[in-house]
This record gives sequence, structure tokens and C-alpha cells, in this order.
Amino acid sequence: MAKKKVKKLRIGIIGCGGMGGAHAQRMKGMEEVEIAALCDLTEEIAGAFRQRHFGDAGKDIPIYAGSTRMYAGTKVDAVVIATPHTTHFGLGMEALDQGCHVFMEKPMVTSAPHAYELAAKVKETGKVFTIGYNTSCTPAFAYLREKIRTNAFGKLELVTGYLSQYWMKATVGAWRQDPALSGGGQAYDSGAHLLNSLVWSVESRPAGVFAFVDNHGTKVDINSVISIRFENGVMASICISGNCPAGAGPMSFLFENGRVDIDGWGGGWIDVFVKGEPEHPELPQIDGTPDRNFVDTVLGRCEPKTSPLNGIFHTELMDAIYLAASTGQMVRPSAQPAKKAPARKAAAKARKA
Repeated sequence: MAKKKVKKLRIGIIGCGGMGGAHAQRMKGMEEVEIAALCDLTEEIAGAFRQRHFGDAGKDIPIYAGSTRMYAGTKVDAVVIATPHTTHFGLGMEALDQGCHVFMEKPMVTSAPHAYELAAKVKETGKVFTIGYNTSCTPAFAYLREKIRTNAFGKLELVTGYLSQYWMKATVGAWRQDPALSGGGQAYDSGAHLLNSLVWSVESRPAGVFAFVDNHGTKVDINSVISIRFENGVMASICISGNCPAGAGPMSFLFENGRVDIDGWGGGWIDVFVKGEPEHPELPQIDGTPDRNFVDTVLGRCEPKTSPLNGIFHTELMDAIYLAASTGQMVRPSAQPAKKAPARKAAAKARKA
């Protein structure tokens, strides 16, 4: 008997840059997926991307200058949005209005009011909406969050960690150092992975935030030191470095009866300390990428590992970090009205070296 042909999930990629390429490479290898359209500011950019990632095999994938033209020209079931950060909100709302499931690169949006509005649109449409954070789909973080939820090591009390990267020099002249496109600097870019690893695991809204920020003479934050108290009582201290050639992202979760050290950037390793020597828990060997989780969720095979609520917590935290850095005062994010305009100019006002 001939094998029944499975209808493929037709996905359009909006944003033909580096991260768009990463998602293209992951998804083109999935038998359930058809890359149905490519979109960027110009057809030239999209065309070069098509050749680079699909070669002659992708010559029939249509390319578009602008998302409006893409929706008018090609039927897609879902989209990957991998564009500069401040464009995420508008593109996400448009995609949902077009009836598409949405995979959004991190950060979800760059202001808390936009986060709430986008979350409401997701609820209204009933579409799948996930965010491309590195760690939320990994076995290591699934293990950690389950231990936190069940108090397996007693109550979680403290979290500390840092992320280091040669970000400042690597992004000179790029949109990532333009606050009108990025919404912020290293803390909102690579730092988003560590900060989401924190809020995703703690599962609580930040209640109090204090921060110092150093722009190193640029228009955006390069280095930051952040102290957070969550509504559930957990306290955290995070350092984000954008001017260090030795890249890393370790985190430590400190419990009443033990400690978990983990790769907060990529979820690639985990050590558990209960009786002195580290234990290495046996974890399932799976495709722990957000791309796989998105596709499987749309196809009804699993639950989403991320949601607009993660984006709300993260964006409230970022608004508070920039406001705290600019004012020198502790900020209580949960005390701010949902519709209050964010302090988006705070990054530019932060102390410069």
C-alpha cells in the first residue's frame, strides 16, 4: 500500500538575516515543513538568502519585499519572524490577523503595553504563538523547572548568573546598536536568553528591580548588573557583559537543600549538587530547539514550551531594568499600569563610560 502523503505545514520566513538563516536550516530538514515564502525589505535580500540556504533546490520559493506582499501572493499556515526587535509587535499582529501561527524570535516585543496587546490578540485568534528563546525547550531546563515546581531540593531561594560575549565590537554599525530598531542593547539581545532562562524557571512576575547600566560610549547598553526580587520571594542577581571575548552563560539556582548549576545561555549542560560531588542527571536525547517545539505544537503533538506570558514577564523586566538604570531607583514592575508607556529612552539616558 502506498504511503499516504502528509499535508505539509507551509511556513513563511520574515527576516532574511542571520537568525532567519538559522531557522531556515533547522526547518528545511523537517519532513512536515515546506518553506513556502521568504520576505525581507527587498527582493534582492530575500533572493540572496534563498540561494545561500536553499541553492538551486529552492529556486521556486517565492520571494517578497514586505510582509503585506507576501500574504497577498502566497498562502502560508505559519510564519517565522526574525527581524529587528522593535518591528516584532507590528509584524506579529499582522500575522495573527492573517490567520497564521507565529514563531517569534526573541525578544517578543520591546514594551510591556505591546506585550499585553499581542497576548490578547493571540488569545482572540487561538493561534499558536511561541518565542525563540534558547533554553526553554531543552531537557536540562525542563528538569530544573520540574525540580523547582516540586520543591525536590527544598524551596528555591536565590539565582545568580552571568552572560559574556564580545557583542559591542561584533555589532558595530549594525541595527542591534540602533535603539530605534533594537529597543535596547546587549541585555535585550543575547542577554535575553539568560533573563528568560531566569523568568521561565522561576515562573513569577518580577516585583522589584534595581540595575546599573554602562553603555561604553554607544547608544545602547553594553554591560549591566541587575538585581531582582520576584513576587514569589526568589531573589536573583544577573550580570550581562557585551565587552568580553570569553563567551559564557552559567547560572546557579540555590535551594534550601542543594544547588543546580546550568548553562543559562544554551541549556547544554547541568550539574546538581546535593551531597558535595556533582550529580549528572540522565536527560532524554531530543531535538530541544524552539523550532521543533513550534512545529510539533502546531501539528498537535505537544504543548508549547513558551507563550506570550513569557514575553510579558520578560518585557516587564526589561522596562524595569532600563527605568531603574536611568533613575537610580528600585522599580516595581507589577505596580505599573499595563497601559503605561514604557521608559524606552532610558537606555540612552543610562550612564556612559
